[in-house]
Amino acid sequence: MADITTDALTSALTSGDLRSGSLEVRLAETTAEVQAAQALRYRVFYEEMGACPTAEMAALKRDFDHFDDLCDHLLVIDNSRGNGAAGVVGTYRLIRRTAAARVGTFYSSDEYDISRIEEYPGEVLELGRSCVDIAFRNRPTMQLLWRGIAAYAVMYDIRLMFGCASLPGTDPRTLAAPLSYLYYHHLAPPALRPVALPHRYVDMRMLDEQAINPRQALNDLPPLIKGYLRLGGFVGEGAVVDHQFHTTDVSIVVKTDLITDKYLRHYERRGTALI
Repeated sequence: MADITTDALTSALTSGDLRSGSLEVRLAETTAEVQAAQALRYRVFYEEMGACPTAEMAALKRDFDHFDDLCDHLLVIDNSRGNGAAGVVGTYRLIRRTAAARVGTFYSSDEYDISRIEEYPGEVLELGRSCVDIAFRNRPTMQLLWRGIAAYAVMYDIRLMFGCASLPGTDPRTLAAPLSYLYYHHLAPPALRPVALPHRYVDMRMLDEQAINPRQALNDLPPLIKGYLRLGGFVGEGAVVDHQFHTTDVSIVVKTDLITDKYLRHYERRGTALI
């Protein structure tokens, strides 16, 4: 791809030029914007989905941890609601190697052995804390988030993305079909495969492969996981029950080639306007 296209993507992500109507996607620039993302996460994860906050989180009405001060926060902002923090309606937390090194680990390592990913020779990016305000859970918002991630991947030459994605509920038996489907059809190759930590490992092979209706099982997956799969993503081995968030998690691994090539081609057709 031409350098001007890459430069334009990078500039767009830092200047707020990735737009769709009144929405724009860019990185958080102020403490107030980071706190607005944390407040959105609290509303979605704790008030809407019933996760269990700490006393400090409940008092501040924000979801936060020690990674938040080290990572980048990708935001979708609805300018019709207000500029900056007042307009935050979507967010993704982005953790690169340098940020993880300051903590000594990635967030996912609490659930998975990700040593194979940590040994990967190219730059890697951990995606997490993805959420969107209920009024904005639609195709344009999600496309804008992915455009932002694509631009970020180009900016830092990200070769591999990974993280945890959730299915609702803490009884994996009720998720037997989608978990089994993911294992049989989308298991990561051994060289990239995260494996759930032994004390948290839940075998995903709950049904025989022949007993699964692949179309139905795929349809039953949460939209975010389906989105990763459409990008050629894989899952790690073993599910993990997260009692704090009332979810059953799977590890996701996505090579960035597909997403960056797709969006670079998109912007190359449009020139450098990116609007």
